[in-house]
Amino acid sequence: MAKSISLIHYYLYIMEELINKLLQFGNLNQQQIDLIKSRAHAIEIKKGEYYSEAGKIAKQVGFLTEGVFRICFYGKKGEDFTRYFIVENMFVVDMDSFYNEIPSSVYVEAVTDCQIVVFEKSDFHDLANTIISWNEIFTRIATNALSYKARAGSVMLTQDASERYLAFLEQYPGLANKIPLSALASYLGITQSSLSRIRKNI
Repeated sequence: MAKSISLIHYYLYIMEELINKLLQFGNLNQQQIDLIKSRAHAIEIKKGEYYSEAGKIAKQVGFLTEGVFRICFYGKKGEDFTRYFIVENMFVVDMDSFYNEIPSSVYVEAVTDCQIVVFEKSDFHDLANTIISWNEIFTRIATNALSYKARAGSVMLTQDASERYLAFLEQYPGLANKIPLSALASYLGITQSSLSRIRKNI
């Protein structure tokens, strides 16, 4: 019984986290909030599993409440490239794939066990047809995410490996100890041995 009560409390907590995030980008009344909560559901993605995959059409919009995802792709020879990370209290979706019904070009992989609140595509569209500000809220969220990625990308282009690592530590506090060394090295564009040397010297 105690465990079931704690799970209920956790579910209520993550739904509040979702609503608080949405309210940062627009206004919602209580009736709209209740409707949003009724259309969202929580799922778990285990470490190493994919939330979405390249070549497939994105069918969900997710809000990460616990854990870390990485956005990645693979080269022709199987090389592993990490583009960026999704951390707690961030939305995760390939918007181009989701809205335009085209296959995604990237993978979203859980680098830790992840808890995520998701909207299925039909529920997302129903909310858009019911809540006047829904699309505007997600346009603002997408714009904010693009700005975030652009800032991270400019750092990668203008700094050396040590500076990129220090910028990563500032941008993602505490993340370096949660993710595999291989994923971090891939993100920084360096080898694992180079990353080990940088960490040793800092």
